[in-house]
This record gives sequence, structure tokens and C-alpha cells, in this order.
Amino acid sequence: MVKLIASDIDGTLLSYGETALPPALFGLIRRLRAAGVLFCPASGRQYHSLRQLFAPAADEVCFLCENGAVVFGPGTEESAPVLSKTPMPREEALALIRDIMALPESHALVSSRNVSYLPRWPEKLAEDFRYWTGNLIRPADRAEDIPEDIIKVSACCPSPAAAAEALGPRWGERFHMAEAGPIWLDFTLSDKGTGLRGLCRSLGVDTAEVMAFGDNWNDVPMLESAGEPWLMAAAAPALRERFPRQCESVLPVLESLLAELEA
Repeated sequence: MVKLIASDIDGTLLSYGETALPPALFGLIRRLRAAGVLFCPASGRQYHSLRQLFAPAADEVCFLCENGAVVFGPGTEESAPVLSKTPMPREEALALIRDIMALPESHALVSSRNVSYLPRWPEKLAEDFRYWTGNLIRPADRAEDIPEDIIKVSACCPSPAAAAEALGPRWGERFHMAEAGPIWLDFTLSDKGTGLRGLCRSLGVDTAEVMAFGDNWNDVPMLESAGEPWLMAAAAPALRERFPRQCESVLPVLESLLAELEA
């Protein structure tokens, strides 16, 4: 029996470029919880940003944030418990940040528990980032001055594939490296699979009781950890070969599950 649903956001619940979730999703989340099933957005996004996106149901869901580097239980933004947090070794994270900033036309995004630091970002680019993501952000002249644990480092760059080729030899084995969208390459010590397993331990849920949805390579550890993985039909062919259970949209799958649970 499914007890937890974990779903990626961009490319899965949201098409790339969209900014608002379908309103019908929130009713499904409430019905699922009434039937004993928790919903968990699983994203590279920040906690504050995810709460804004899921505002109508934000207090009722878990949040797997920053690609699994920090996981929150249900509750308000002030009261929700942190169920797990995986900081990166600070000196290595700082060295990675310097390498990203040395790449042409690239910027480093440094994530803490619930704040994004933007070292040396042009003001206009930083404001655009705040507008499109809804993140809590703070400028930082030097990454070394960031006062919090660093849980994720991202390259904002013209080509994540080219950035991965440049950064991979030094950092690809030390950290989980994953393309997370058209302009993002993420580095964490955790991944979505680690975050999902930690969430399951905290909730007392077996991973076999998890339904998970994703569309990209950074979703693979989560999909492999879940008992019932679903891949978006528009995903890369190599992913479609690995995950035969596929859908065009998440909502009809949730409706089918609810039909069984409420019968």
C-alpha cells in the first residue's frame, strides 16, 4: 500500500517555464492525506520557494529540498521540523565555488538551510533570480563569509553539460553532480534518494510503500529508491529504458490511486 508520494517539480508537476501548479493538485493532496498518504515535493529548490509554490497545502506536506540536502516535515515555515540536513565539507565547498566562478559566463549559487547566497552576482541577475524562484537570497562579496552550513552548490551557466565536463574530473566523484534544468548543474553530498530514505526512516515508512515521480537524471536516485517509480513520458530515451512505468501527467495517476483508496 502506498503511504508516501514524492514528486519532482520542474519537468514533472510543472512544465519548464511554468510558474504555477495546477489548482486541482491541492485538492488531491488533501484527499491523499485524509486517506493516510503523505505528499512530498522533491526538488532542487529552496524550502521557502517550495512553500510559496505549494501555499494552499504547504503546512500539510513534507518537503525534500535542495536535492535531498535538507528535508522538512509538515508544519509552518517557523515550526516544521528539520528531519535531515547534510552539509558539505566547508573547505571543499569553497574550492568548488571558486572553480565554478572561474568558468566563463558562470555564477555560483550557494545554498544553506533556507537561504541562497549569490557571491558576486550582478544586481540585475540576482533580482531576476529572486523573481523567478521566490527564494530568500542574500548577497555575498566572498563565499568565505557565508555564516551558515553549505548544503548545496550550483553552477548557473550557459551549458550544464559543458560545466560538468569542466568540473567533473575534480568534483564529480567527491559530490553528487547532476544537471537540474537548462542552466543548472548541482553539487550536493546528498541526493534525492538519500533524502527520500531519510524521510522514510523519520516517518516509519518502508521505501516499498513510496510512489515517486521524476523526469531528469537528478531524480534517478529517488526513483530507484521508491517501490513504485513513475517517469514522465517526455524524459530522455535512456531514462525511459530504465523506468518502464511512465505517464504524461502526475495528476491522473494520483486520481487513480485515490479511486482505489476511497473505494
